[in-house]
Amino acid sequence: MQVRLFRSLEREFVEIAAEGRGGIAADAATDELFRKFEAELRAHGLSFDNCVRARVWGRDKNARTLATAARSKLLTGTRKVASSSFISSKWFDSDATAGLELLAMKPLNPNAERRPVEFEPARNYLSYLRFDSRVFYSGYTSDAATLNDQVPDVLKAIASARAVSGGLTHDFAKTGRLSVFLRRDQNVDVVKAILAKETWIDPEGVDYRLVDGFAGEKYLLEIEATGLVD
Repeated sequence: MQVRLFRSLEREFVEIAAEGRGGIAADAATDELFRKFEAELRAHGLSFDNCVRARVWGRDKNARTLATAARSKLLTGTRKVASSSFISSKWFDSDATAGLELLAMKPLNPNAERRPVEFEPARNYLSYLRFDSRVFYSGYTSDAATLNDQVPDVLKAIASARAVSGGLTHDFAKTGRLSVFLRRDQNVDVVKAILAKETWIDPEGVDYRLVDGFAGEKYLLEIEATGLVD
């Protein structure tokens, strides 16, 4: 298990990442990871009520599906978080089939509003989570034919979510963050070139990771966003 403590967006965060136990089904392994993460959060004075983002990793498509289902059963109601899920055999150093990354935030005010917002119609993951004047958007995808088409589609979807969430009132280029997960057979320079043309995005606030695949066969990338709201 890897635990990282850091400060961002004027808040304190705890990030936990680990591979599941090998030799068991991906959903059971994910359930075990959540229990271990829960204990680690308690050691920092936090709980699942502080979680803002969850990334599920599967060695293959079936493992990703099982792990995602396990996450959906554990983080429910107001504990729902911004989420994404990926297929990537290279993410694993062991023979595990499932892995988990969890991000938790300590609010300035213990009574800060926590508001999970669903898509309309609802999906099995959130559109975004508002918590203590910070907003965490789930991973957004597109089923357009090419990477050149998918990137603008995803950025448009994020912009729409920002408008609904109140995120357009802040300068995203100064305070926002994007995480791009790109399928390994695609060209990252194509994505960088498109993002560089967007005035609301600071290239220095974007990080990139390569994966093998996503929930949908047509998806070539998935982008998460984090920003401020009033």
